[in-house]
Amino acid sequence: MRFTISSTALSSRLLSLSRVINSKNTLPILECFLFEVHDGQLTITASDSENVMQTTLNLEGSEGEGTFAVNNHTILDAVKELPEQPLNVDVNLGEFKIYITYQNGSYNFPILNAEEYPKTQPIASDATSITIGSGILADNITRSIFATAQDELRPVMNGIFFDLTTDWLAIVATDGHKLVRNKNFAIKNDVPASFILPKKPANLLKGTLAKDESDVVIRFDSRSAEISYTDGSLTCRLIEGKYPNYNSVIPEDNPNQITIDRKSLIGAIRRVLPFSSDSSQLIRFHVTNGQLDLNAEDIDFSTSAKESVTCEYNGNQMSIGFKGSSMLEILSNLQSDDVNIQLADPSRAGVVIPGDQSETEHVLMLIMPMLLND
Repeated sequence: MRFTISSTALSSRLLSLSRVINSKNTLPILECFLFEVHDGQLTITASDSENVMQTTLNLEGSEGEGTFAVNNHTILDAVKELPEQPLNVDVNLGEFKIYITYQNGSYNFPILNAEEYPKTQPIASDATSITIGSGILADNITRSIFATAQDELRPVMNGIFFDLTTDWLAIVATDGHKLVRNKNFAIKNDVPASFILPKKPANLLKGTLAKDESDVVIRFDSRSAEISYTDGSLTCRLIEGKYPNYNSVIPEDNPNQITIDRKSLIGAIRRVLPFSSDSSQLIRFHVTNGQLDLNAEDIDFSTSAKESVTCEYNGNQMSIGFKGSSMLEILSNLQSDDVNIQLADPSRAGVVIPGDQSETEHVLMLIMPMLLND
């Protein structure tokens, strides 16, 4: 079996797929990429047994068809330093050997029997389907993943929740201290359905999906999801369990509203945060008409910092405490120039909303307050 393929195309796809493979695997074959040559195309698969990622490349020429497995480190080391050029690949399935010839040299190394590679279980035929723009899904995952938890006792909090309702698709993440909810009004379903995407496949998609308007199709049942995009697909096992009622923690009415330049606020928090207590990272937000004062203090080391930022404020004078690093994460994962911070009182959650939102989307982030010792 022979085929010809672009060196940079092969290298970039292998590098993307290699993030699926674990450093330690229960099965030695899972340290390999699975190569399948069929109908002038090369399909490459990587798996860690729970997540299976595939990509398909058009070949510049091919003779014969077949499947084989190659150690991921060996093939990556062979092609990643090569400049753009055609690679001539000759596979001897009888000897279990591969020969790669390039402009100024050649490689040869062993391959493995593809029969040992685990087969992917198909998604149920009655699976629910969602079609979403690739750029929109990538943005939603990027905006949400920082708010996922690392909680062994409540594994449902460790993933991103996709909540498909009759009115919208909500993509949600929370660790109990901060929450992100992305609503997309263009995607809905007659029958409500939901699933929890684990953090690893979410990160894989974040690094793989194109930031364009191409469609991504998500098919899911109670156990697994299959996500198909332009260059390939990802099949993953889902987190099983009931996600908490995220809407119940979002205040319906926060009458005190701050409108402030996002980058100015980020800069001010970064400057005062090093002077807060390492353990709590508490920053006091004191807001009056036209001004937000940020105060940080570490009593143990006798350090403190204060900075004022101009803002628009409608509401009563108030002091409320927030964890500085959490507020930074929220502000850094928004793109708008201005943000609107909605407050009720010092004991209730603050809501952060971007100043500009599209008609089809509504993004909301929530942060729980910290106790102030007045």
